[in-house]
Amino acid sequence: MNNEIRAKEVLLIDEKGVKVGVVPLARALDIAEERELDLVEVAPQANPPVCRILDYGKYKYQLQKKEKDARKKSKAQTVKEMKMRPKIDQHDYEFKTKAIRNFLADGHRVKVAVFFRGREMAFLDKGREVLERVIKDCQDVGKVEMEPRMEGRYMRIMLAPLPQSQKKKKEPSKVDNEKNNTEGKE
Repeated sequence: MNNEIRAKEVLLIDEKGVKVGVVPLARALDIAEERELDLVEVAPQANPPVCRILDYGKYKYQLQKKEKDARKKSKAQTVKEMKMRPKIDQHDYEFKTKAIRNFLADGHRVKVAVFFRGREMAFLDKGREVLERVIKDCQDVGKVEMEPRMEGRYMRIMLAPLPQSQKKKKEPSKVDNEKNNTEGKE
């Protein structure tokens, strides 16, 4: 900014965004001083460096405002948790899987845990089967972030939502399958 610029010549852009051209640094500083504005180096890597005449305080304020807006618009991912048992009933399983699918569709990460009590610790494979089933049933809306692993009496997996582009690619195939199934029945 202003006297901190070390280049001999700069590509000057005025406060209205009009390209003035390549001018000596002293002349660019004089123009900025005449207009009571600052000379700011916006692209120091360019040859010659690009400098812009602007109000530096206003420029910094606008940058902060843009960053704040970007933070507001970015969606914070929360982690939802769903607990199951190795001997889960079919209806309970379907209900919880539906909730997991809804969480993933809403953009949340989901931690699925199977809790083992007492002698159930001897049958860890049953818990792994439940988690494998959840993975299979939710693969069109989420991907596995963490494979099944034991943490104390819990066996856990972490599911993350698929990016929007992958969801859209998979949805038409379902619609196509339904159309093919209905056409054959008529």
